[in-house]
Amino acid sequence: MNGESLIVFFITSLVLVGGAIVFSNYIAPKSFNKQKIEPYECGIPTTGISWLQFNVGYYLFAILFLIFDVETVFLFPWAVVMKQVGLVGMIEILIFFVILVFGLAYAWKKHALVWE
Repeated sequence: MNGESLIVFFITSLVLVGGAIVFSNYIAPKSFNKQKIEPYECGIPTTGISWLQFNVGYYLFAILFLIFDVETVFLFPWAVVMKQVGLVGMIEILIFFVILVFGLAYAWKKHALVWE
């Protein structure tokens, strides 16, 4: 891919994305109701300050969930080709599981899984 085609690619992508944004602004339904622009959660008006600091445990729990959820994404392709990879593939996935178990044990030891 030469430089000219790369420039054409970027210009085309900018025109298409910009055109889609402008087009959606023109055809989108608009409502200028005062209630439409008020912040709310579950239909209940907020009381007090809305900007609260969340406990870092929520974020840690979410990151741990993502880590162990991505694990299943790696397991599916391995399970599909298990017969072709044989013993070497089995040993590799066992190493993968050992690393994950060590990560889980570390998180457990640091009380990252305790919901307070």
